[in-house]
Amino acid sequence: MRFGLFGRGDAAKAETKAAAESLKGQVRALLGLSETVAIAVNEILCADPGCPGTETVILVMKPGAKTQAFKLQMAMAEVTAEALAEALAEALDMPAGR
Repeated sequence: MRFGLFGRGDAAKAETKAAAESLKGQVRALLGLSETVAIAVNEILCADPGCPGTETVILVMKPGAKTQAFKLQMAMAEVTAEALAEALAEALDMPAGR
């Protein structure tokens, strides 16, 4: 099983880091989060037959609050603004057009 940036070349690591930073910014904007909120974005490859394969996991960690996890059944590079907004809306029980 491979997690995040392990086992990848420098160019791929840079590309993944840039995608993660972009997603963090989008999450922060969509949810109206301050800079005090930590956001982690990771790509996970699961070899278990019950897993979807590659998954993007986003953790939102607000000080003093329970961590929120958002999952997208796609690689980080495949995440569109629409897919991200939908994943966040579903998890937060908000209309997708917010």
